[in-house]
Amino acid sequence: MKLDAEIALAHRLADAARAAILPHFRSGLASERKADASPVTLADRAAEEAMRRILTAECGRDGVQGEEFGISAGSTGRTWVLDPIDGTTAFLAGRPIFGTLIALVVDGWPVLGVIDQAVLGERWLGVTGQATTLNGQPVRTRPCPALAEAALATTGPHYFDSHDGEHFMALAAQTDHKRMVMGGDCYNYAMLASGHLDVVCEANLKLHDFAALVPVVEGAGGVMCDWNGDPLHAGSDGHVLALGDPARVEDVVEGLACNH
Repeated sequence: MKLDAEIALAHRLADAARAAILPHFRSGLASERKADASPVTLADRAAEEAMRRILTAECGRDGVQGEEFGISAGSTGRTWVLDPIDGTTAFLAGRPIFGTLIALVVDGWPVLGVIDQAVLGERWLGVTGQATTLNGQPVRTRPCPALAEAALATTGPHYFDSHDGEHFMALAAQTDHKRMVMGGDCYNYAMLASGHLDVVCEANLKLHDFAALVPVVEGAGGVMCDWNGDPLHAGSDGHVLALGDPARVEDVVEGLACNH
């Protein structure tokens, strides 16, 4: 799957989001609370608006699904899925581990994904059937000989309900807990794709949270799946695993001891 025109468009979308976000980083920007109590800023909205303007002008028949402005239906079976700032809490704290997520989902399956870190100037691109790149250079996940040696990451335990939290802690107990990473949002998946982490485990994610991550991780040699080990798609329930070493999928699923 070449998708050359779509790749070029995704880069333009990421450039537009960067331009909207960077003036607000560490600026003391105020935030509001959305209905689910999560924070949102002017930067989130400006970045999504900038990307939507380009999509409307260049591929108006495609659908668009964004975190801040919802769904615009299309007629092509293709949907651009946008999260202008994944990690708004980190953004507000002045930590450059948030990211802009851009995905192209075709018939429910993610085929192209971008993770863009505006402050550090880092951009991961994943496309089905192609090697994932960071700023144009190929990246690879790393091998993980055993679950006990795995570096596990999650955005935070408070994002799990009590049931999911118990399963996460059961998995965590079988990994190298001295190397566990808390915080990071999409940046954890980028680090896994670049060979610096082994497992990311999260729950309650929306399509805009994970669609872009799938091609990035899998194009680097990793696997993304739900907590049962099944592939992620537009209908997935938000229980998300990323593994750098596909050989560890069964171990991680068993470690969660979960039947969703």
